[in-house]
Formats: sequence, C-alpha cells, structure tokens
Amino acid sequence: MKKYIEIYNYYKKLILTNQLKAGDKLPSVRAATQLLPVSKTTIQNAYFELQADGYVIASPKSGYYVTEQKNIVPKATSHTKENSKILYDLKSGDADEESFDVKLWQRYIKSALRQEERLLSYGDVQGETDLREVLSDYIRAKRNVSASSDRIVVGAGVQSLLYILCSLIKNKGTVSFPDKSFVQGMNLFADYGFEVKTRNKDADIIYVSPSHMTSYGNVMPIKRRLELVEYSKERGSLVIEDDFDSDFLYQTKPIPSLFALSNAQNIIYMGSFSNVLIPGIRISFMVLTEELANEFQKCKNRFSQTASKTEQIALCQYIRDGHINSQARKVRRLYTAKAKYFCDELQRVLPDSKIELSENGLQVKAEIPFKKETSIFEQNGISANIVSNENGALRIVFVPSAVKISDIPSAVEKIKSIIL
Repeated sequence: MKKYIEIYNYYKKLILTNQLKAGDKLPSVRAATQLLPVSKTTIQNAYFELQADGYVIASPKSGYYVTEQKNIVPKATSHTKENSKILYDLKSGDADEESFDVKLWQRYIKSALRQEERLLSYGDVQGETDLREVLSDYIRAKRNVSASSDRIVVGAGVQSLLYILCSLIKNKGTVSFPDKSFVQGMNLFADYGFEVKTRNKDADIIYVSPSHMTSYGNVMPIKRRLELVEYSKERGSLVIEDDFDSDFLYQTKPIPSLFALSNAQNIIYMGSFSNVLIPGIRISFMVLTEELANEFQKCKNRFSQTASKTEQIALCQYIRDGHINSQARKVRRLYTAKAKYFCDELQRVLPDSKIELSENGLQVKAEIPFKKETSIFEQNGISANIVSNENGALRIVFVPSAVKISDIPSAVEKIKSIIL
C-alpha cells in the first residue's frame, strides 16, 4: 500500500469515528511531516484525496478543515443507548444541582490559581502540607480521629489510595469485604495477589464501610463495632475503615468510628469529600498506622499525587473558612427531605409493597410483588439497584439524590406503571 493511502486512511478513520469533528483543522503539511515520518508530498497527496472524497475542505492560506458532509457520527454503544433512555437516575447517587454552591467553590479555585509560585511545582506526593494539617484538625473534631498530618495521605478518590496501600502491605493474604457490591476494591486487591472473600472475620485484612455496609445502606451498630475492634486486635488483622456516608446518618445518631473506638495500631481510616461536596471534586484521604506511615516515607518516590494541587489548595481554605460544616448541614437537609418524600410517595402508590428508608437515610428499600423481567425498568427510563427478583418478589433499592424534588412524583408514577 502506498504511504499516502495509509495517511489518508488514518485521518479518514479519525473523521468517521468523530475524533475529528466538523470544523476541526488538520495539522499543517509541515506539522504533519513532523508528526508522521513522511515527506511533504506524501502528506499533500493524502490531503488531496481527503478533499476529493469530501472529508475535508481547503481554506486558502489557512489549511484543511473537516467538512460536515462526511462527518458521520458513529453508532452509539449499548451503554450510550441505555444512558440516553434514562429519565430518572435512581441508582448512581449523583449530586443534586441545588446541593452545592458552585460559584462559591469557583471563588476558592480562582484564589488558588492566584498562588502562581506555588503552582509552578509538582504537588506533594503525600498531599499539600497545609491541607493535611487542616484535615488532621477536621477529622479530630468531626469523628474523634486523632492523627498527626504526617500520617495522612491525600489522593484523587479512595481507589487511588488503595493502590498505594496495597503496595505498602508486603505480606499477601486474605482480604474480606462486606459483600460483593464493593467491586472495584475487590478487583484491586485480587490484582495485587490477595485472596478476596466476603464477610470473613478471620481474614488478614478486613475492609469495612460502617456507615454504608451494603447496598441497602445498613449501618454497623456500636456493639458490632466494638466486637470487630477487639477481635481484629486479638487476631492481628488490619482493618480498613472507609468512613463513607458517615455525614449522612439521618435515621440514627452518628456512631463513633472504629478508629476512635480503638487504641490499637491496626486500623486505617479513609474519608472522602465527594458526597459532601460533589462527585467531580475528587479528593480523598487516608490515615495510615504509624508503621505504614514510616513505610510510606521510605518509598514515597515510587508514587505520584493524583489529586489536583489547585483543588487541594482551594479545599484547604474552604474548610478553614467553615464552609464544609455548613455544606454538610445543607446536604443533609436536602437529602433527608428528598429521601423521605420519595419513600412516602412510593408507599402511597404501592400500598401492598414493603417500602422503607435505609438505616443511613440515603436509600429507599422496597420489596414488591413482581412477575416481570427487571430489564423493563431501564426500558422505561428508570435506573435503580436491583438486588434480586425471585419467587414473584422484587427487592430493589432507589437512591433519589440525583432527582429533583419536583420530579419525584412523576418518577414514582413511572415506577408504578412499570410495576402494575
């Protein structure tokens, strides 16, 4: 095959797969010869062919631009098709647009961007020093977690922190999760050579999320927490406490963290701001044991910081100014009202079903008489967490946080039309 034909096919594919859209400019002939190890003549011939077939148009003294006539949008994947049909997202747990003052956050981002000298360097692998100091004070006041800033590691999401943790834990063994819904964490540990189990108190590593134990939103009671603290201490197991959703215990009073209940050096505390702020702000942190903190310092050059330095600077000042506490209260009020409203509406239209709020107040659990295929939900624009569909009974969990309060009645009516 002639070289110019290869170049022609290369750009044609980019256009047909919508990676180059209508109006996009192709690299100049000179730039293309630097990107692709070919002569100017080869590039020119390829561009001439693209122009002849209508994929691009030449603009005098400007260059070649993708045209609309041949800019075919690729067929949507099944995932895209499903998403385009969803009218009411009752599955993802995404944030309500009214839950967060984006303009206020933008002011903190702009303030961070003005710290020009600080932004000229790469971020600290462990996380910005001032943010870790603020986090140390914050978790002590919020969850009675007492740990110095040198034991705190910041990252973009819990998953990125687990990568670091798995690298620090040298002795492979067994790791236990509450149930199989913790897919990403289970796969990560399996990739590192751990034997992954569920609900196994004799595992070498026990991963728990006490304020959100299962997809039902179950909360670990104080008695069970004390038992786990004592048993893991006696056995020498390492406990990873993911304090996810601890800010959203609407149905019960906040329960002390495992870290606060234990004086043993076997608990790693993890927290995140995605639920209190918005999912797009990906800043999480973990408090290592003293032993693992020392190990991290020895090999920290092996890792890189995944969280935005600008966002870390902004979050630090956001917390200092007291906005994080008022934001948590705002989100609690909004989601409490929303979950209760959804639950009441669903009970009203489905009186023969068992419907109740989850223990943490974020989910609405339902057991419904049902003899259809569960695919009918997404076919009719409803995404929800299907737990089981057996013996004429459907167990399903709805998370209404992403749905506007004004849309809840219509969402409930849509569910009713699917069920009945």
